[in-house]
Amino acid sequence: MRIISGTAAKRELRVPKGFAVRPTPDLVRQAIFNSLANRVAEARVLELFAGTGALSLECLSRGATAAVCVEKSNRHAQFIRANLAAAKINPACLQIRVQDAYAAVAQLAEAGEKFDLILADPPYGEKNVGRRSTSFAQMLLDDPRLPQLLSANGLFVLGHTKRDTLSMPENWEEARLLRHGDTVMRFLKPRTNVK
Repeated sequence: MRIISGTAAKRELRVPKGFAVRPTPDLVRQAIFNSLANRVAEARVLELFAGTGALSLECLSRGATAAVCVEKSNRHAQFIRANLAAAKINPACLQIRVQDAYAAVAQLAEAGEKFDLILADPPYGEKNVGRRSTSFAQMLLDDPRLPQLLSANGLFVLGHTKRDTLSMPENWEEARLLRHGDTVMRFLKPRTNVK
């Protein structure tokens, strides 16, 4: 796995062995960043369920000013640090928070933080035909504090598996949908006219 474009293009990223982390594949990342286009330059980025930090590092490589990676596993956070060093990106641009994603969302919202991009490609949920999803992706959508973290024209990019049918809460509107193999990437904006 490698950084696709920007100042750190083609730099290799380390990935933990085993199935504890499922990095967003290169082709999916390419599709995401093709869709984001100029939104990344000068952006302030939050990556939830960061794993290897690949999405944040890609953003920083493409000109984002700062990124916050939230990863619950201290072991995986070590991979983010190693990947940051390998990419030769200024360490001052990346903050790593080793904590639960939902706790981080609550704390960041409480602190009044704002981000231009929020990226999350959490562990996949199970198939949920005939019942509401209980996946990490659905829990993010249901968190009322998450939209508060986006700047005025901010965008939330959420990955999930196509077998995990998500229910869209009324506080989000979908701007775009990308499908690639088993992966679905939703580009979401806070709905401004929610009662």
